Amino acid sequence: MSPLQKTIFLLQLFLLCYLFPLCQSRETLSFHQSTPWKKALSPSSNLHGNRSQPKRIALGVLLGTITGFLSAVLVATFIRISIFYLSRTPILKGPVIFSPKITSKTIISLIQENPLPDCNLIGSNSNGKYYKAHLENGSGPLIAIKKIETQQKSEPKSTKRLMQQELEVLGRLKHRNILSLRAYIHESNGFFLFYDYMPNGSLEEVMKKVRSNQLQLSWEVRHRIAVGVIKGLQYLHFGCNPRVLHYNLKLSNVILDEEFEPRLGDLGLIRVLPNLGKVGSGYTAPEYLQSCRYTDKSDIFSFGVVLAVLLTGRDPMDSAFGEGGGGSMMGRWLRQLQQVGDAREGLDEGLVGEEGEEEEMLMAMRIAVVCLSDMPADRPSSEELVPMLTQLHSF
Repeated sequence: MSPLQKTIFLLQLFLLCYLFPLCQSRETLSFHQSTPWKKALSPSSNLHGNRSQPKRIALGVLLGTITGFLSAVLVATFIRISIFYLSRTPILKGPVIFSPKITSKTIISLIQENPLPDCNLIGSNSNGKYYKAHLENGSGPLIAIKKIETQQKSEPKSTKRLMQQELEVLGRLKHRNILSLRAYIHESNGFFLFYDYMPNGSLEEVMKKVRSNQLQLSWEVRHRIAVGVIKGLQYLHFGCNPRVLHYNLKLSNVILDEEFEPRLGDLGLIRVLPNLGKVGSGYTAPEYLQSCRYTDKSDIFSFGVVLAVLLTGRDPMDSAFGEGGGGSMMGRWLRQLQQVGDAREGLDEGLVGEEGEEEEMLMAMRIAVVCLSDMPADRPSSEELVPMLTQLHSF
């Protein structure tokens, strides 16, 4: 039975329960009014009948109204409870597929028949481990698999439903700068999430190589990464209905393809499974740390940290920013450099740029400082930041 058919059935039941008492009371009144043998009971029957008839009518209407009202309340409560249970996300078993390139047989083979070996481990963080695997017996295309371990015995059903609801949202997201969820499966030891494999790994791994002089990253590439990240946030904040918040934007959740085009991963997972690890404090907006209040401007603060790291090459927890480090301290450090006219000193020494690009970098640093404002209202929106970053050369 479809949801529409179920709704029609419940409405019919409601009308039946509400109208039946009224019809019954009317039939009783009609019966008393039309029984001729009552008139023959006594000579004064007509007199008593005429006197009592209005009382009977009033009593019948009152009883019918009360019965109908109580029936309506009971049926309305029943309908609300039924709709609640009908609209609940069922706890699904088996693979859930969002891509025609992946089959249930492939997922079961990768997860159940051939457990993922440690040699295929490509990364890990507080939210889980990442593996790579071929889709078909070592000959198909590579795919990334994220394993989120959970405690099956203590994990409540409400948490599983929330996780599935979040994953269903992620499966519908389609954007160049969003790491698309291709499939997932819930097993006894946790969730397995399937993504496209990105050969350059996370931005955190890339910046570590930059700091150790294993890799040079030009301003053109860093600028492209920053623009891609903010375009991904713009899509989440303004291109989705309802809007989607990232909740955990940081370098390890920015994944780079072969052209260093960024894709945002781990959207919203920290919100539904907070036991997997706390939000990275170096990227977290101050209002969330103080009152657990999170908005789209909190995502912008995290983006400001990512942009500042791209410009300075430094880790947000660097002691040079002050005791404790973090995004707020990083923003204050950059703001002080600007105030004393030493903003160039904040740029990464290994930052390679063409002639005239230094001004673009300094303008980008000003944007990062604004994004790192302590007050959410002082930060620009992602929709405002896209043209600001894409048109840096025109300032």
